[in-house]
Amino acid sequence: MYLPDEFIVTDPSELHAFIEQNSFGLLVSQVEGLPFATHLPFLLDRTAGRHGILFGHMAKANPQWREAGGQTALAIFAGPHAYISPTWYEAEQVVPTWNYAAVHVYGRIEIVEDEAALLDIVGKAVSFYERPQSPPWSFDDSSTFARRLLAQIVGFRIAIERIEGKWKLNQNHPVERRRKVIRALRSRGGETAQAIAELMEATLPDED
Repeated sequence: MYLPDEFIVTDPSELHAFIEQNSFGLLVSQVEGLPFATHLPFLLDRTAGRHGILFGHMAKANPQWREAGGQTALAIFAGPHAYISPTWYEAEQVVPTWNYAAVHVYGRIEIVEDEAALLDIVGKAVSFYERPQSPPWSFDDSSTFARRLLAQIVGFRIAIERIEGKWKLNQNHPVERRRKVIRALRSRGGETAQAIAELMEATLPDED
């Protein structure tokens, strides 16, 4: 990922939190020598390995997993994003841009077919995503239905070898312009505009 100095985020805890908050990502590897991508939910174990481990599962009918084992893959996590109009700067010689936040993760893929390990991955996924529900749905891993489903999926783990974060939030502009953009985003409304405004506010220097 292209990483100008102004936009780089390196704090592991911040990058891990971003992945957990934006866990529906894109897994990119090669199939028959060409890039192949699958949209998937990922889970993160922050404490495993040097930089954490990603894990999840995909359909066994998906050809990606058959060649993925041992490959270095790229997992992409995209956060909120918003178009930025040059009129918001109230300045001359400025151009439109797009503000966004993203994390890229690189690591070698390990395919998981062992039934017990696969059950563990599925169980953790259900627990993580059902946690906000009331009441949460439970996964009966001993049922015939569950065993039949397991035969249709494969799991994977990715030990993170490199993790990159980019928060492109007008940090290359003067603070007053950035405040004007935040006000414009706030006035627009909408979830993504508000999320970018909040991220931008977090990058502003403290006022004396």
